[in-house]
Amino acid sequence: MELKEQYASVKNRLLGDESICEENRELFASFFVHQEYKLKRMNHLSALDDGTYKTLVFYASRFRTVNRWFANRPWRDLTKEDIKKVYDAVEDGVIRTLSGKYFEGRETYYNKILCGKPFQLAGKQEVAKSVLEFRQCHAAEVRFITEESFRQIVGTVIKPKHKLLLWLAFDIGENAGALLQLRKRSFIRRTDEYTEEPEYAVALVREILKRSRNPRTETTNYKETVELLDGVLQDLRDDELVFGFGLRMAAKTLDRATGRTGVRCLPHDQKVTLKDLRSSMACDLLSKGWTTDEVNRRLGHKPSSREIDKYVNWLALDGRQPKRKLHEHQVAQLKQEINDLKDQANQSQHRQRTQQGQIDNLQAQLDSNNRMMFEQVGKLIQTYGLRQTVKASTT
Repeated sequence: MELKEQYASVKNRLLGDESICEENRELFASFFVHQEYKLKRMNHLSALDDGTYKTLVFYASRFRTVNRWFANRPWRDLTKEDIKKVYDAVEDGVIRTLSGKYFEGRETYYNKILCGKPFQLAGKQEVAKSVLEFRQCHAAEVRFITEESFRQIVGTVIKPKHKLLLWLAFDIGENAGALLQLRKRSFIRRTDEYTEEPEYAVALVREILKRSRNPRTETTNYKETVELLDGVLQDLRDDELVFGFGLRMAAKTLDRATGRTGVRCLPHDQKVTLKDLRSSMACDLLSKGWTTDEVNRRLGHKPSSREIDKYVNWLALDGRQPKRKLHEHQVAQLKQEINDLKDQANQSQHRQRTQQGQIDNLQAQLDSNNRMMFEQVGKLIQTYGLRQTVKASTT
């Protein structure tokens, strides 16, 4: 089912659900009219697209949840005490999800509904804000894997296209959902002027990205990505999708690979997901000398610069310098490994010379002892022979 059809379906079911009080259904209808218009104008659209439909489906499902929190009472009639009672119950775990779990993403409900436009339409936004005065957004969970762990995972994947998707996710750092929509024409092969190594420029256009991401062109960092792209792209038409599968297959591929290797996320041993490859790329680049601004740009976050940067961003004119840092980091690693090997060789030679000197000394001592022993034996033989001669003459 396409997102447009999905939105129409969930919206009609919500507004036609007679188990929900009529006042709230009218409020929901007013909100959808407002939100549809807002999304079109804010995103410069003549008609809603998949991204906006996805946002609207989000609201439809959460309206049911919040309506359940307040026991289907009209939102316009809620008092400060009513809102506080529900807020405390959610925070204390008295109110839970239908599966019995805590509402881990409850800040979204607070920000988008209780303190957002829906409660504003109900005339309760300011009341809700006063109740939620002391709330604090929970820090985002830290979860990532190292380059070494990623290589272990991808090393178990057999199919080239599956392997390529994982490398792109770790290399480029974009969500798998966007990467799966790339076509052959999205990739341009070229040679890096600094390293003189082949690379690909990957065009990430607005149509495939989340609303919060900037359209941009990113350059591959790893030779493995280039080699896989060379193999996969050669038999495709320019307008043909690179990957012939969806998110479910991609997630299943990653699950199988992590199951074989036993790799888990740092620092809390969480299961590795496709989304974690994006944060893992960021952590990997930060550890190799990239600045936060450079990493933010690669992630598609809004730049902290002026109007001209949108051109620099799209043309990837400032993408060379941070890539050089990655190359320099790799060169520095190789130099360090060479120096370590040299040190090990020098230490080994030193140990060999020391051991040879000890052997020579022991051999010299042995030769000296042998000479002394032979001299003593000779003297004994000589002395014994004289005594035998004297004894024979006396007899």
